[in-house]
Amino acid sequence: MKLISVCTAAALLAPRAAEGLSLDAPSRHRRTSDGDVSSTDRRSILQRASLMAAAPFLLPAIANAAPADAQFAEVGQQERPPNGESPFSTLSNGVQIKDFRVGSGASVKPGSKVELTMKGRLLNLNGVIFYDTKSNDPNGFGEGTPLLFTLGDGTALPGLESGLEGMSKGGIRRIIVPAEVGYGKYPGLEPQPFTEMEKRALDSVVKNPRRDQTVLFDVKVERVR
Repeated sequence: MKLISVCTAAALLAPRAAEGLSLDAPSRHRRTSDGDVSSTDRRSILQRASLMAAAPFLLPAIANAAPADAQFAEVGQQERPPNGESPFSTLSNGVQIKDFRVGSGASVKPGSKVELTMKGRLLNLNGVIFYDTKSNDPNGFGEGTPLLFTLGDGTALPGLESGLEGMSKGGIRRIIVPAEVGYGKYPGLEPQPFTEMEKRALDSVVKNPRRDQTVLFDVKVERVR
């Protein structure tokens, strides 16, 4: 609702700026026969003043808002994958998976130690990113650090673990994890955001029971042991 209000106010500001309206432009003020400014013009002046006063706060908020990705709008409904692609496969626990590249070598299974590069997106927010292994970049070279864990040791979300099974080194898979095997029930498990912005994005969904807490991961397996 806040973002909608910001956008609405910005839309109202734009035409007024285009018209070159000014609060002190005398030609804009109609006066009654006795010389007073009419009540209609008073309301108009007050509205313009309110919008102009709010502009310094509204414009940065719009500029800093995380961009939503339209391709994830339908995925959030868990009916069709993005861009009209073939349907996801649904596992017994409700996790949905789709392979974009099949890897080679040993397959991921319970007990496997995996090394992953990945991104996590919030479907309730149309694909806003809340996790990216590239954000874990202590050396500052922009390479990031892969996520490491052993399947079944209680480190990672159960839904993510089940979605990884069957993958091999070099494989790329999109995994949709519902709340019951994700952050809705296990908010403290990996993957956890690295930046404050990512943390706020995840918290805005996980800490709000009225929101759909389904998340999507794009995962590449770098190593299986």
